Amino acid sequence: MTTSPERHPGRRPRVVDAVMGLALFGCAAVGASINIPGVDQPRQTWPADLLAAISCVALLKGRSHPRAVALVTVCTVTTGALGYLLTPLLLAPLMLALYWVAAGVDPRTTRVYGLVITAMVVITAVLDKPTTEMLMLRTIGPVLWLLLPLVGGSRARLSHAYLESVQARAAHAERTREEEARLRVAEERMRIARELHDVVAHHMAVANAQAGTAAHLAPTHPEQSQQILAALSGTTSSALLELRATVGVLRHADDPDSDPLQPAPGLDRLPELISACESAGLEVIVTTEGDSRPLSPGVDLTAYRIIQEALTNATKHASDRAAHVKLTYSGSCLLITVTNDGIATAPTVPGGGFGLMGMRERAHSVGGDLHAGPRPEGGFEVTTSLPLHPQAPEEHEATL
Repeated sequence: MTTSPERHPGRRPRVVDAVMGLALFGCAAVGASINIPGVDQPRQTWPADLLAAISCVALLKGRSHPRAVALVTVCTVTTGALGYLLTPLLLAPLMLALYWVAAGVDPRTTRVYGLVITAMVVITAVLDKPTTEMLMLRTIGPVLWLLLPLVGGSRARLSHAYLESVQARAAHAERTREEEARLRVAEERMRIARELHDVVAHHMAVANAQAGTAAHLAPTHPEQSQQILAALSGTTSSALLELRATVGVLRHADDPDSDPLQPAPGLDRLPELISACESAGLEVIVTTEGDSRPLSPGVDLTAYRIIQEALTNATKHASDRAAHVKLTYSGSCLLITVTNDGIATAPTVPGGGFGLMGMRERAHSVGGDLHAGPRPEGGFEVTTSLPLHPQAPEEHEATL
């Protein structure tokens, strides 16, 4: 049974322990030399002084080796057996040893040590003077004095354990905060990546289609080609504005050079999106069923980005250059369906690319669901169900 150095982080220097040992030896020497009226004690004090010296030397190791209390106990019991009255001064080395035991070991060991040592001291006092003369002073007194260090050491151990638990909780809270911060950073990076992908992929696809159409019509229909080129300028300008707004969230709010952020796009900008797609040669038909209702900002942005990405895929891959967007307001959900009836010109990638992945992540982030894939009758279809009021993804999974 030993106590580790961690249990005593404030370990005193050896010189302090030596000074304490000298002080305890002085107390024991004074206690052995005191003559109490009515108490018969040995005339010679050197036996008690020698035993006290041995006890104090043992105490130099008692802080890290609680078994040293056994030697101190033997010396104290021997002192009592020699006829010396065990006053608090003579019990001082044993009291300190018991304090270190109670402060450094578990409660069960403390109780065992305390009970055994107290019983030895009391039995020695009774056997030395079996008469009732000063029986209370020889028995009750030592018991009370030995209980004090046991209680004090136990309280010190509990206080130390409490401080350790507080430090452990603080360290755990710090680690938790760091993990939460890293998670938030990762989520923000994914959100920005989705925004950049949606903005760049859509506008570049539309711009590429507009440029190709303008080049095709330039020799035979120069006027239409000029109109498409004008629309191409608007497409690139819109792309730059959305990129500027997306990257703007990375700037500090107190940056004097930062521009005010633009509001996030929503279904109110659907006509602009349809117009851009039509200028790229994609015919888009929009139908609405049910009474349209206001959407929360998160759901509104999600609906717009999903339609944007679906039309971008149709612009790049649909062979019939036509798409159908259907908005259905039903109950507490908004059902969005984007289809095209042509044959996809690009091979189907298992699991979808970054566009399909981003659409699914957006739908799940507001508690919705999304399905995308080829239609049995031909073409491609994207269907998503979004709640009119977003809920946490965990709550959404619990309701499925």
